[in-house]
Amino acid sequence: MTTDFIIGLAGQAVYTVLKVSAPMLVLGLTVGLIISIFQATTQIQEQTLAFVPKIVAVMLGLLLFGPWLLTTMIDFTTNILDNLNQFIG
Repeated sequence: MTTDFIIGLAGQAVYTVLKVSAPMLVLGLTVGLIISIFQATTQIQEQTLAFVPKIVAVMLGLLLFGPWLLTTMIDFTTNILDNLNQFIG
């Protein structure tokens, strides 16, 4: 294993983490922004009003994007194991 391989692998890992976490982060950010605009407009300052919809949106996002997330992580793991096999032998 060379340092170039390890640095490339770390870069792929960071990219995969960003790609897998992006849908839930975008959903949480969007719902949070909508709720905060609603709270500022109506002057309702209830903490659970901001927290519960974000959780529901992220859970729905996991259900919706779950198969794609799992496929992405399995492809990354398979790629790691294939490349690791080349450098061990």
